[in-house]
Amino acid sequence: MPVLRVDDLHVRFGRGPDAVAAVRGIGFELSAGRCLAIVGESGSGKSVTARALLGLAGPTAEVRAATLRLGDTDLTRLSPRAWRAVRGREIGLILQDALTSLDPLRPVAAEVVDTLRAHRLTRSRGEAAAEVDELLRAVGIDDPEVRKAMRPHQLSGGQRQRVLIATALAGGPRVIIADEPTTALDVTVQARILRLLRTLRDDGAALLLISHDLAVVADIADTVAVMHEGRIVEQGPTAEILRTPKHSYTQRLLAAVPTPDRRGQRLSPTESVHRGSSVQKPASSPDRPSRPDHPVSPAVSVSGLSRSFRLPDGGVLRAVRDVSFDLPVGSTLGLVGESGSGKSTTAALVLGLLEPDAGTVTIDGEPWSGVPEKVRRPRRAQIGVIWQDPASSFDPRWDVTRIIGEALHGRELSAPARRRTILDLLDAVGLPAAFEHRRPGEMSGGQRQRVAIARALATDPAVLICDEPVSALDVTIQAQILDLLTDLKAARGLSMLFVSHDLSVVQHVSDTVAVMSAGRIVERGDVEEVFDTPRHDVTRALLSAARHTGQPQAGTSEDLIRPAMSSAE
Repeated sequence: MPVLRVDDLHVRFGRGPDAVAAVRGIGFELSAGRCLAIVGESGSGKSVTARALLGLAGPTAEVRAATLRLGDTDLTRLSPRAWRAVRGREIGLILQDALTSLDPLRPVAAEVVDTLRAHRLTRSRGEAAAEVDELLRAVGIDDPEVRKAMRPHQLSGGQRQRVLIATALAGGPRVIIADEPTTALDVTVQARILRLLRTLRDDGAALLLISHDLAVVADIADTVAVMHEGRIVEQGPTAEILRTPKHSYTQRLLAAVPTPDRRGQRLSPTESVHRGSSVQKPASSPDRPSRPDHPVSPAVSVSGLSRSFRLPDGGVLRAVRDVSFDLPVGSTLGLVGESGSGKSTTAALVLGLLEPDAGTVTIDGEPWSGVPEKVRRPRRAQIGVIWQDPASSFDPRWDVTRIIGEALHGRELSAPARRRTILDLLDAVGLPAAFEHRRPGEMSGGQRQRVAIARALATDPAVLICDEPVSALDVTIQAQILDLLTDLKAARGLSMLFVSHDLSVVQHVSDTVAVMSAGRIVERGDVEEVFDTPRHDVTRALLSAARHTGQPQAGTSEDLIRPAMSSAE
């Protein structure tokens, strides 16, 4: 018998002519020991569906369904008090955005303890502490006795996500709703989390997976439901949907997945950039932009870089250890590694947001590290940065004009010239002029990331630091952003440091790759060389984990995806 039954579910926000129908008459069943994946683009209704199943659609939402049952419980009839007994104990929720979900003022252990106490699952403080240690260890957090006392900002993005997963599992729910549970995780941790989810499923839990990562879906889901504009347009066994999709929308999703055999090719079915005056791709541009034959000096040169941090227990974390690399003009260097390997700290050192304990950074042959900020500030226009989560890096009260305009403060522009520059930047990233007065909350994830790229380009930088720029995006928007970055690189001669945990994305966009582990670069070389013939154990482990999580590699779940891609093309 199904544990969860949904029939003719509708979710609408607002009333009258301005009402938005987010979910339009969908239905599915989920049994114990099975995994159903719901996939689709941002705004398709996936996450709204998940929150409706938890009674968390929001105060302005109107939820109705012919059937919405958890076992023998009619969820449409629950009072707020009854819902509190269900959430966490009967249905667990794993959220995507750990940074905004965890309380920044409390140790992360408190988040897990809250669930245990809410459902009276522990009798003493000591018993709760032991249970927290066990849960954190189960989701792959090393030294849980130390980590549990840290605040969210003291953990890496992957570690924060694992705390959220531990919190969702604390009540031992029979239904687990996982809303993009591995988006922020590197491939080795992702593999561990997927193994954990598979174990929970095999032990009898019913798993509802919300994901834009079709490779992850191929690896764990028994059945797939494809959502588009609030409706399920295709549903069936995973292998059938991924091998022989019938709906054109499903075919487009699969065609956007980066795979080794499509490296350097466009991923989006249509032009991702609206060609404007601010960016023009040469008429005879090759698939991969060529690099200068004899650059005078590297765009960025890093030599012997090291950086340590003090831990709350008095210990020292050596985050970056003797890191050296050159970023040639007009090329892209991919920086990969597990969470905590030192990737983002290295990017922060290159940006000059942190000072190294030892070593040097030079930009265009000139010293960048070890100089006073007043000397460095006039040159900051040379470097742009695209962060992972624009929703948290934008002021929610500012409109797009002010967000981009902030980066133009150093330029002496008249008001008309300033507005023209902002519109040109929006045009360059494929957004119409109507977006100039929108606020972050009025845009999709892909649109916010395009604004983030426009802001990064506002100073006309020579170097672009991309810190997980597509990890939170669905596969079609990811394809558009990757194509956009490729176009901008070709048109503007950008040099890019591309930090990512997604090996398939790094393989698609990078010329060279550096693999980090425990603060060191353990392997570096051309993309084909490193991915095809890895020499270091860490690199081989990352590639093996990618295969086990379904990231497109030869002989894996790519075998499910590629036939559909061929038919879509």
